[in-house]
Amino acid sequence: MRIRTVLGDIAPGELGVCDAHDHLFIRSPRLTGEELDDPAAAAAQLRAFAALGGRAVAQWTPYGMGRRIDDLADVSRATGVHVIAATGLHQAAHYDADLLKRLQLDTLFADELTRGRTGMIKVATAFHGLDAHARRVMTAAAAASNATGAPIGVHLEQGTSALDVLDLLCGALGVPPDRVILGHLNRSPDPWVHRRAAESGAYLAFDGPSRTHHATDWHLFASLAALAEAGHTDRLLLGGDTTTASARAELGVPHVLRALRPRVERQLGREAATAIFTTNPARAFAAPWP
Repeated sequence: MRIRTVLGDIAPGELGVCDAHDHLFIRSPRLTGEELDDPAAAAAQLRAFAALGGRAVAQWTPYGMGRRIDDLADVSRATGVHVIAATGLHQAAHYDADLLKRLQLDTLFADELTRGRTGMIKVATAFHGLDAHARRVMTAAAAASNATGAPIGVHLEQGTSALDVLDLLCGALGVPPDRVILGHLNRSPDPWVHRRAAESGAYLAFDGPSRTHHATDWHLFASLAALAEAGHTDRLLLGGDTTTASARAELGVPHVLRALRPRVERQLGREAATAIFTTNPARAFAAPWP
């Protein structure tokens, strides 16, 4: 098992302390004026993250949204922080409709995983459901994951539809649950859904602390504690999901280690913090790459 970074494959034990869901570069017509597209600023984020003990960032920006693979490689090399890049697609609203019609997703995802420098697949749900676009993308993602072992990171819109995703990806399409990372669960702090998702064997990513999602941010540690008490510490991941220039200016990638890790250590203990920031990401992002 290896983890595929933008600079090549590494052993899971080399990953180190990991922000399991963030963005160094991203561009979308839905985020006009809030783009993250400055390599110097991205490098500064990684240096600040590294100064706090950070060693790796999973960069969930998918195909067609300004992920800048070459720049990711440059900032990784310059800072010594491992970067995992993503193929896949976000919601349809982030793309030109004609482009979506032209894309051959099975070929695209497979090529980017095997010939490119991407180490995961990003997909996305609609709000409280899976629309036709989500089903199309997830079907192609499942084929690519089943062929390569690549993990699939799922943007759950406002934290919803986790069980629908598991029914489709793991039930109908045969993806092993431990290849699925469910993102944004903190935005819908439903303890029953969280437990069901953890029991499936999927990874649960709690991410995106920001003003936008502050209405549910305060549930974060109660959710983590409940899952830990139920025996699911080995399913938990944490990330920052910095998607705008405003969010970067206020918190940014270092926030995960500056504020969240110390609280995890105080509330759940050092062993749990090691699992959430080091051990679990090393398993979640590893695959049997050819």
